[in-house]
Amino acid sequence: MTTSDISVTAPDERCDLAQHTDAPIIDARNVAVDFKVEHGMVSAVKDVSFQLYRGETIAIVGESGSGKSVTARTIMGLLSKRAVTSPRSTIAYKGEDVLKFSENRRRKLRGDRISMIFQEPMSSLNPVYTIGAQIAEAILVHRRMSRKAAMAEALDLLRHVQIPEPEARLNQYPHQLSGGQRQRVMIAMALSNKPDVLIADEPTTALDVTVQAQILNLIRSLQREMNMAVILITHDLTVVRQFSDYVYVMSTGQVREHNTTEALFANPRHPYTAKLLASEPRGTVKPISEKAPVILEGRNVRVAFTLKSGGFFKPVFSELLAVNDLSLTLRRGETLGIVGESGSGKTTFGQALIRLLNPGSGEITFDGEAIQSYGRTEMRPLRARMQIVFQDPFSSLNPRMSVGQIIEEGLIVNKLGATRDERLGRIYDALASAGMPGNILGRFPHEFSGGQRQRIAIARAIALEPEFILLDEPTSALDLSVQAQIIDLLRKLQEERGLSYLFISHDLKVVRALCHRVAVMQRGKIVEEGPVAEVLSNPKTEYTERLVRAAFNVAA
Repeated sequence: MTTSDISVTAPDERCDLAQHTDAPIIDARNVAVDFKVEHGMVSAVKDVSFQLYRGETIAIVGESGSGKSVTARTIMGLLSKRAVTSPRSTIAYKGEDVLKFSENRRRKLRGDRISMIFQEPMSSLNPVYTIGAQIAEAILVHRRMSRKAAMAEALDLLRHVQIPEPEARLNQYPHQLSGGQRQRVMIAMALSNKPDVLIADEPTTALDVTVQAQILNLIRSLQREMNMAVILITHDLTVVRQFSDYVYVMSTGQVREHNTTEALFANPRHPYTAKLLASEPRGTVKPISEKAPVILEGRNVRVAFTLKSGGFFKPVFSELLAVNDLSLTLRRGETLGIVGESGSGKTTFGQALIRLLNPGSGEITFDGEAIQSYGRTEMRPLRARMQIVFQDPFSSLNPRMSVGQIIEEGLIVNKLGATRDERLGRIYDALASAGMPGNILGRFPHEFSGGQRQRIAIARAIALEPEFILLDEPTSALDLSVQAQIIDLLRKLQEERGLSYLFISHDLKVVRALCHRVAVMQRGKIVEEGPVAEVLSNPKTEYTERLVRAAFNVAA
């Protein structure tokens, strides 16, 4: 394989084939998938081949849109009706081609022998059923047992995936859990029937660093216990290096290089692989003046939720204090990072500060204006000036609207752009700034990868030219090379426009590269705050030290 030709693809068979005496549990050959679009066909996956053996983990890595998730969905039989699989494609599971199975036989296989953890838990969990009911259903579909026994097993699975207060969570709904907790529910469902093959599509995207280590170690422990094979789809190369045995690198629908993990990291032979390995978040932001005016301030902000447990006739109500008398100050042109474990109150605090949630008490001022008691009508003139990029782009983008309509809607509502042409100019500029082409205005959210959807969400916020943006895990769904682009973009916009960011994240590498200051949250309180370099290099609390250790050594 030459390093001068980016179009070179890898051979069909593994480099370590001679080291395996058994047959692979999955042997995929020449997998090719095209999608029917308005003006013809788009080739998403082109002649991808890979082998997976019992008890091992293979990683499929590559940038957003490289075809990783489409490859996984082809194995599961979860492609949309617009997908066309090549007749040359074969995916042998235990020697039988699953692409030739009947739909009924494929359904019995899916979720039982081959299971999948999806990238976006909010779009995968049913909003009208409780967590316990959904996990129990995954068990009862494939195994004969009473509902009571299934619920008991569901509770045990929630304990396994480290969800706090699992008894209470059984009767809660997806929207009542944090992003990380929802992802752990998805992991519990995927592992419920002890599958032969687990496909993990960005399984730790929504998880904070300490829980990421716990979940990956849990999957590895269950893998050893059940001799389970794992296909790990991820953009986190730290995870790949520490948890995979063999790596496939994909770009534009093709496998460019594959090798054992150790050999690939030590000596990448393809220029695309070398580029990926060099894409860790780097650099720091320029310091700001201490005399910069304050744009956002919160004083003694408190947010509590009422939790319901018990039966229908004897409900038991309790209070969950999500944000406990917190205060912070954000200056113009500054980025303040808020970090902490899932459920620590980061997102709740951020949403209270921009009045997407009503604080129970406390004072909030934006550009000197007290807004803690403002209603929807009073907040409307401020909405264009304060924007938010949500953690889960699939649930924050309207599936019935095209990309052009999604971005233009904010411009129309806030009366920005006198004519249609002027609005289109803003839309094209915003998409270009977010690293997306301008020819996607007629396409819909489901036609994009997770990372591409996140960039569209960022473009929607940028189009309104705000002064302040709440960034809620904006890079969690992005591969490393795009993360670096987005970090550079956010820095550039900040320098050019004096933007202020409140950056909520569990990725301390990104926080280090993007933030001036950082506040560490635990159980609704700020336990440590200060300049990024000082807090990350010399943490004062054991909790912060644990976060830092897990961020830079995920197996810890």
